[in-house]
Amino acid sequence: MAKKIGVTMEVGNDGVAVITISNPPVNSLASPIISGLKEKFQDANQRSDVKAIVLTGNGGRFSGGFDINVFQQVHKTGDISLMPEVSIDLVCNLMEDSRKPLVAAVEGLALGGGLELAMACHARVAAPKAQLGLPELTLGVIPGFGGTQRLPRLVGLAKAADMILLSKSISSEEGQKFGLVDALVPSGDLLSTSRKWALDIAERRKPFLRSLHRTDKIGSLSEARAILMDARKLTKKIAPNMPQHHACIDVIEEGIVHGGYSGVLKEAEVFKQLVMSDTAKALVHVFFAQRATSKVPNVTDVGLKPRPMKKVAVIGGGLMGSGIATALLLSNTRVVLKEINPEYLQKGLKSVEANLKSLVSRGKLTQDKAGKALSLLKGVLDYAEFKDVDMVIEAVIENIQLKQKIFKEIEEICPPHCILASNTSTIDLNVIGEKTNSKDRIVGAHFFSPAHIMTLLEIVRTENTSAQVILDLMALGKAIKKVPVVVGNCIGFAVNRTFFPYTQGAHMLVNLGVDLFRVDRVITSFGMPLGPFQLGDLAGHGIGMAVKEIYAKAYGDRMFKSPLTELLVKSGRNGKINGRGYYIYEKGSKPKPDSSVLSVVEESRKLTNIMPGGKPISVTDKEIVEMILFPVVNEACRVLDEGVVIRASDLDVASVLGMSFPSYRGGIVFWADTVGPKYIYERLKRLSETYGGFFKPSRYLEERAMNGMLLSEPKASRSRM
Repeated sequence: MAKKIGVTMEVGNDGVAVITISNPPVNSLASPIISGLKEKFQDANQRSDVKAIVLTGNGGRFSGGFDINVFQQVHKTGDISLMPEVSIDLVCNLMEDSRKPLVAAVEGLALGGGLELAMACHARVAAPKAQLGLPELTLGVIPGFGGTQRLPRLVGLAKAADMILLSKSISSEEGQKFGLVDALVPSGDLLSTSRKWALDIAERRKPFLRSLHRTDKIGSLSEARAILMDARKLTKKIAPNMPQHHACIDVIEEGIVHGGYSGVLKEAEVFKQLVMSDTAKALVHVFFAQRATSKVPNVTDVGLKPRPMKKVAVIGGGLMGSGIATALLLSNTRVVLKEINPEYLQKGLKSVEANLKSLVSRGKLTQDKAGKALSLLKGVLDYAEFKDVDMVIEAVIENIQLKQKIFKEIEEICPPHCILASNTSTIDLNVIGEKTNSKDRIVGAHFFSPAHIMTLLEIVRTENTSAQVILDLMALGKAIKKVPVVVGNCIGFAVNRTFFPYTQGAHMLVNLGVDLFRVDRVITSFGMPLGPFQLGDLAGHGIGMAVKEIYAKAYGDRMFKSPLTELLVKSGRNGKINGRGYYIYEKGSKPKPDSSVLSVVEESRKLTNIMPGGKPISVTDKEIVEMILFPVVNEACRVLDEGVVIRASDLDVASVLGMSFPSYRGGIVFWADTVGPKYIYERLKRLSETYGGFFKPSRYLEERAMNGMLLSEPKASRSRM
């Protein structure tokens, strides 16, 4: 039977009204819940048999916060009036200024608006291990129910700024230490203790404290301003392009300078402005797009159940193989790691151990859990252990003959239900599985490096891959804390194919006379974590050259051929791997631009000879972004046109998680729609007239631009899915 959604109130013989939020699974504050809370608090305040009030959540959770679906509706309609009035009407007037004391009984989680409701109560009693936080900035807005004002007054300004600006949640134990939680009690005693606490306030045995009126933890104005100055410096560093962080600090300062109520009014005004910002629209889009990736037609909607993956074999213990093994071990999956000789095997096992140690040293994993994970790992040199594996993930070098040989061998030795997966980043899966008879079991499991940290898992299916195999890999992906995105089979799949023009656009600019270090600076200012040249250094230029050959065969008609990488490698610069590429890499210090690389750049410019009149071109920063990212958008159009992804938003998620495209720009397709398909088409057309086929607009982009359609609008097309 479906659980009833709503707000209930029960008045006990002790005169305490228990108001309960019920909206499974996390008791989100949807509009009907907010209306219900207003009604119940009015009722409780008017009833003569109610002395005090306890607010709690159903099903072991207080509240996960405001219903994000409302943001989506506001963005679709442009109607800000869909946002309910909560901060003044409910939180200040009915809750905090209630004549009857109100205690929050917190269990499970109190996040965002949920924590803001709890902070408006006159005391907070919590069960152990409850999660408390204000993560609103991750959605492009600020706390909107008074959180920017009450949290600093309860935990102190420095701690509050840390929690809000970094969207850090804390446990109820830490909450008690900082003053956010008044009492910590076992779950079974939560309601009885909260009732007693509320009555103690009513009978003046405990203080009647209104959070908004407190100033004891704020400190002097000069101390507060010093903390906020540090917060502004941090924001400049971690979120230079995001308006919500800067706005949040301004709103906190308003309350400190002019009083809490003035801060609440300013917060409500700024919140509404931010809801309609491009940043909020982009971040909310990514949030829902990520959820949508778990829906795969004819896979997740046909009644299939995922099979358990108890034992997984990984072939190849290099960077990718050891990373994949680490990710599996962290989810308590038994792993067999196979290598070709004892030396490589020891190296692979040591890499897994080093990955786990690194997580322990960064506080992401306990020593006990690392030990347990390592105990599930077995290194082997043959296939004897493969007789009972549920899945094999091949992670060897990008060599077609080697991969074909491996797949033929594992098909013969592994049980008939075993999934045969490849971590190839570029090679067509049909070619890899050409010599097998089990094409329905062959699938791509494309992890991104480092595999135990990066969250994207591209699941690549051929026309033969069975729905069961895809579902099993999706379930495994979720179990190892990845976001699985199902894509079609082609050279480069979705992410690498979409972004192959990224480096080429940068190479063209440099060969046209633009400073390569300026290119990297402009692209990182746009929001990418690394510019294309530093990214090349990190990946290793040997890999870059090998991949370029594969792409040249598939997409040579639209590639810019630059000798720069070959010249770089010839001069002994392989990238970070040997300490020198475009940058110099020394242990313990940041990469430094290497001015001596400019002689290599000059040689490349002479060979390509594309500078107009032999002189460097003059470009603005905006033009640099366009010349690098518009060709990426153009390739994304081809990926959409060919049906390589199920929906455009899947490519947005993949670009954010796989290429670290800035989430606050919504992903590559969302960003392109924001810029405007017509503008992108016209710019590429002009660039192609000047610089050739690399910039030539795709048919899909041209059609969308001419018909005034967004790139993300679905269309009926042939599909590789």
